[in-house]
Amino acid sequence: MTIPTAHENQSITSEGCGSGSCACQSVDVAEMAIEIASINGFALQAPGGSVDHETLRERAYSELLRQEAVRLGHLPAQTGLMAPTLLAEQQDIVDRMLETEVVSPQPTQEEAKRYYEAHLPQFTVGQERLVRHILFAVTPGVNVQALAQRAEAALLELSHKDVAPERFAQLAGELSNCPTGAQGGALGWLTPNDCAPEFAKELFYLQESSQVTGLRPRLVHTRFGFHLVDVLDVNPGHLPDFETLMAQIASRLQWQSRATALGQYMRRLAGLAHVTGIELDGDASSLVQ
Repeated sequence: MTIPTAHENQSITSEGCGSGSCACQSVDVAEMAIEIASINGFALQAPGGSVDHETLRERAYSELLRQEAVRLGHLPAQTGLMAPTLLAEQQDIVDRMLETEVVSPQPTQEEAKRYYEAHLPQFTVGQERLVRHILFAVTPGVNVQALAQRAEAALLELSHKDVAPERFAQLAGELSNCPTGAQGGALGWLTPNDCAPEFAKELFYLQESSQVTGLRPRLVHTRFGFHLVDVLDVNPGHLPDFETLMAQIASRLQWQSRATALGQYMRRLAGLAHVTGIELDGDASSLVQ
């Protein structure tokens, strides 16, 4: 679906563009028409309207579901060319349709036990790490490669077997872009909830190193930059037994299975639809049995 920006027979010349050799001496305005996002001919936005990409995607998936509900006889057909906003009772109908159409298996006890054993650090409660760090912050305009090289050089110096014990604190004061540099880089006792996810993974969720003290042998990359991390002490916390966590794990696995099945269902609907003006992942195969 397109909207011409002017009469189709008009043209725009390159007079005044500053170049007599302009490759586009004449461009039909019809070729510059704006394509409106639509699902099977139902527009997701008003002509000339501006909608951000995420909102447009939400409308697209909502319209795919509405049209599927119409196809299955759950909702009446829509008149007009604009995708409607679903009323509360219509959304309830769509939700009930999804409960029927999107089926995900219940996890077995064996699956839950395997998940538990593969994610023991994530289920450990009360764990803490006494940490200090040196931050090389990634800021707008910074040469990231040069910054990483400076961080690696500092890590190499601190990794030397003859390095003085006080050298970490000295370098933190000289190099760290974190206010903790004034205190030798001290972050104090941290729990997983105190950290950015990338930092928490390094400190708590790597089975080969989560219980180990000392300087980490590699830079830790987070959204803030490059960190040199030194773990001074470890409180390992305690691990509840599987029986205590079984219902929680089963619920998590069920949610993951449901999300996967719903994603497959939506990709199937997108693959079968005529979609214009927006990119949607689509697969026309029957992914959900």
